[in-house]
This record gives sequence, C-alpha cells and structure tokens, in this order.
Amino acid sequence: MKNAATSVSNAFVLAVASLGALFVYAPSVLADEHVPPDPPANSLPPMSAREMSRMMEMDDARRFGTLIFDQLEWRETDAGSAAGWDAEAWYGGDYNKLWLKTEGQYFDGTRRQTGTGSSSLEASLDLLWDRIISRWWNVQAGLRQDFGDGPSRTWGALGLEGVAPYGFDTEATLYLGQEGRSALRLKAEYNLNLTQRLILQPKIEANAYGRADPQRGVGTGLSNADIGLRLRYEFRREFAPYVGLNWSRVFGSTAALFRDEGRDPDDLQFVAGLRVWF
Repeated sequence: MKNAATSVSNAFVLAVASLGALFVYAPSVLADEHVPPDPPANSLPPMSAREMSRMMEMDDARRFGTLIFDQLEWRETDAGSAAGWDAEAWYGGDYNKLWLKTEGQYFDGTRRQTGTGSSSLEASLDLLWDRIISRWWNVQAGLRQDFGDGPSRTWGALGLEGVAPYGFDTEATLYLGQEGRSALRLKAEYNLNLTQRLILQPKIEANAYGRADPQRGVGTGLSNADIGLRLRYEFRREFAPYVGLNWSRVFGSTAALFRDEGRDPDDLQFVAGLRVWF
C-alpha cells in the first residue's frame, strides 16, 4: 500500500510539472513557428468614405427595387373560377421607400351550382410612402383606390408593417374615406420551411368597415376574413409554384348582402398558382 501511495504521489507531481512546463515554454515555441501572411499584392490607394462605400457596395443610401407576386393564382370558388393576385413593388433606400400594393380577384361568372352568372372584379391599389422606425417595423402612409363592380372609392391610408415575434409577417392599416367612411385591414403570414425548398405558408386576412357601403357589397363591422394554407416548392427563390386551400367567410351585415344576392357567405376554395419575384 505504501508503494502504491508513493507511485500515485510521484505521478501527480510529474503531471503538475509537465503542465507547468507546457505553460512556460509553449508560447515561445508557437511564436517561433508562426509564419506571417504575405503582404497584399495590391494595396488600396487613399480614397474618400464615399468612394470606399461605393467600392465595397456598403452604401446605405443606395436605391434599389423589387417586384413580388406573393399570389398569382387560379381559384375554384362558389362564384365560379377566379383569377386572384396579391402583389407589391417598392423602390427606395434602407430608410425610405415608395411602396405599391395591389390585391384582388376576377370571377368568370359561371357558378358551380347553377352554371349561370356574370363576371365581376374586386381589386384595390395602395400607393404608400414607407419609413423604417425600428429594426423590425415600418410605418406606411398614402392612398388606396378600390376598383371593380360598383363605384370606385378613394381612401387615405396609415399603417404599420413588420415582423412580429416568432417570425410572423404582419400588417395593420387604417383607411379613412369620403362621407365618413373608415376601414381596417389586418394581415399575418408565416413561412414554415419543411425543407430547404418545400415551404408551407399559412396566411390570414381580415377587413372591417365603420360604415356600410351596399353599392360595393360591404356592411358595417367585421366584413370578411380569409384563411389560406399554401404549399410551394422553390425551384429557385424567385420562382415557386404552389397549391393550397383558402377559406373565405363574410360576416354580419355583409353576409346578409351576400344572401340577398343569392351568394354563399362561406366558401372553401382550391387554389393553384405561382409565387415569383424580380
């Protein structure tokens, strides 16, 4: 036992001595073996901050633009086959942009139940100034124009757009129109990457109005909501076909207007289309 204890003690002393030697001599050995890199083949000439940012493409005042068709699709609805779109384009710098948004759908008019009907168009166009106010949020202000069946309507717009916690893309826009009209539009969507190319996108949109507009088929209060689920495959980031389902529902006095016209306020739609951007 005494010999075993002595052996353990000697081994411990040897280990401590080895560690001490390593800390003492290793830095000098490593320093002797260090080989500095070669100097740059071409040194940069003296230049201004403007020239440097232009050369390195790091100018935060540079202007650029994008056009995105988030939805460009065919829809099978109770009101007939329809072409739908949801697109936006913007141009500007990191802090200020000119933003154009449009969404809508065109019905061919042939109802699935009766085989008869007339074509119709529902569309809107927003022209907005966009200003970044924080890392994740922008404020937007401008004008909206409604087109299609019934009289056209013009609105002033003020909204907030950005990325909410957990990666939800969100929009909230307040509209004020002529004759005391007001409206609120809310949007939220999320991109769930099942693989690097296969992406599932749930999306919800709701619209509410402060005043009824029967000429455009709109009642007071919560008017309509759409909940969609689209599965796309990105052959490239800029080109992705998709299929999905979209549930559309109108509420309250808007639903009463739908029933008076013989339309179903509840509609489950099959959709297929493309998501492209430039």
